[in-house]
Amino acid sequence: MLQIGTKAPNFTLFDKDGNAVSLSDFLGKRVVLYFYPRDNTPGCTRQACAFAGAYKEFEARDVVVIGISRDSVASHQKFAEKYELPFILLSDPDRTAIEAYGVWQEKKNYGKVSMGVVRSTYLIDAEGKIEAVMPKVKPDTNATEILEMLS
Repeated sequence: MLQIGTKAPNFTLFDKDGNAVSLSDFLGKRVVLYFYPRDNTPGCTRQACAFAGAYKEFEARDVVVIGISRDSVASHQKFAEKYELPFILLSDPDRTAIEAYGVWQEKKNYGKVSMGVVRSTYLIDAEGKIEAVMPKVKPDTNATEILEMLS
């Protein structure tokens, strides 16, 4: 995982509508960048819905929320529509940002070891530097914890 104070790696990925989005598009604003394993799974859905529920508070603080997973653009579109997600979802099937941010890691599940996205969140400041690193976040409390940091 990246360290606080380092420059956040730039990337360009496609959103749920097929538009190219770069992290550098948001210089001048704080960005919540959260990485999650998969659309429509229980934990990822709870996390996304928690961000959606708190979205007006993030907007009021002029903070951009971006969720990234390996899911396709089409999967993100269905996920966003199903749960009325108002924030940006980016598709990273080649793990460009996922690997740049160090969230592609070994995971253990029921004794089985595999590689996957570890649910993690970064807060990036207006200059593009990492302000906070939150590894292995809990889906239900992640959005609230970040709002507390922003207060």
